[in-house]
Amino acid sequence: MYRDERTTTAEVAEDDGPGDDGPGDDGTGDADAAAPGLGLDHLLVGLQLTDSAFPSGFYTLSHGLEGFVQQGAVDHDSLAALLHDVLRHGVGPADATALALAHGAATAEDWDAVAATDRRLYATKLGREMRQAATRTGRQLLDLAAEVFGAPGVAHYHRVVTERRAPGTQAVAAGVVYAATGVPVRQAVAADLFAFCASFAGAALRLRLTDHRLAQGLLRQAAPVIEETTRAAVDRGIEDLGATTYAVDVMSARHERAPARLFAS
Repeated sequence: MYRDERTTTAEVAEDDGPGDDGPGDDGTGDADAAAPGLGLDHLLVGLQLTDSAFPSGFYTLSHGLEGFVQQGAVDHDSLAALLHDVLRHGVGPADATALALAHGAATAEDWDAVAATDRRLYATKLGREMRQAATRTGRQLLDLAAEVFGAPGVAHYHRVVTERRAPGTQAVAAGVVYAATGVPVRQAVAADLFAFCASFAGAALRLRLTDHRLAQGLLRQAAPVIEETTRAAVDRGIEDLGATTYAVDVMSARHERAPARLFAS
């Protein structure tokens, strides 16, 4: 039967007695045990939320890439350029900006402002497919995060969305979760943008536009664009929220009517 290591350690320490120095003990005690936390909690939250194993459904999306493939409008050589343009002109001004705004509003517990950002982001998504993908993943994220993290702010906004007082888009849901877990806004935006890029690269793999090694190169090439997009997103106001990636909108609309589809978007 497995025993909790902490319990075993405590029993050993009790047996040894307070003044019994074991082998290699210099009398100062366990430095690791006495040291304060390493401050990794925010990083660990980001890693958990951006992991493909986190079941929000985010990694089932191609973010319009499958539509480009169906129309023969992208290949391996143009894949990075497409990703960078979508970051700068689509995800950055829309989802990343909404995440930053929702993060600030949730931190201040201004739930009306969070919902207003949510509704505006939803309205900027022109295609039915993109709207459905955003709300399906956002609601799943809130539902799961309310259970996993147990933060009151997440539970509150989950109720708001469940009661249909706000659409529950993925970016706004992520902003609420990151704020509730204390992750700083820049880290939150950058983490979500990286998750988008990883999802995009995963879709490119399944669509045979790249292989696993080259996909890692694609992600590394996107790093400076993620930094640039993060800086711009946290400086925008709600009046500037909205994408200008019209080709993505067109490809998404065509994808909705495609006879065969591998991805939900």
